[in-house]
Amino acid sequence: MANNKILVIDDTTVVRVKVREMLPPGNFQVLEAKDGLEGLKLIRKEKFSLIMLDFLLPKMSGWEVYQEIQAQPDLRKTPLVVMSGRKEEVTEKISEPFEHFEFLNKPFDQKQLISSIKAAMAKAKQPRKQPATVGTAHHNGTNGTNGTNGTVSAEFPNSSAEIHALNEKMAKMQTEIDGLKKQLTQVVAYIKQKIK
Repeated sequence: MANNKILVIDDTTVVRVKVREMLPPGNFQVLEAKDGLEGLKLIRKEKFSLIMLDFLLPKMSGWEVYQEIQAQPDLRKTPLVVMSGRKEEVTEKISEPFEHFEFLNKPFDQKQLISSIKAAMAKAKQPRKQPATVGTAHHNGTNGTNGTNGTVSAEFPNSSAEIHALNEKMAKMQTEIDGLKKQLTQVVAYIKQKIK
């Protein structure tokens, strides 16, 4: 009699099977999703005791799934384990310490898996600082999310880190664009030289 329903969202079959095999037999019913979109559909359809979410997923990223979960007051209470082989990809979007979910570094063993599940369960019971209106504010882009309202940082504690990360990415992309423009100019000059 499986009384704990767990959702494992990971595009790697090996990881999904590994989680299923590492959990104590008989206590858990494990459902699987191979991409973010499939995972989100299951989250909306079923009630889970725990969600294990890979951060890099096809169709819809783990980051997008995470945002959807956080936008729904009833889903926010579900214990969550975020998995990734590269922690920096997670910290780029969500700054540490992770208050509302547990991070599990890939590859992992049974002890690490069980430990992260227990930690996620404990974190899910912690009271939230954000008001219940975050879901609607986050969803429709209203309630002062444009950066001019002082309540934004209280409602979205990670927004300044996200903005900083986006600015860094934009700067990096601009540098790449400038480099490509320079290369294109050189190619055009070379072609003009050959035509003469």
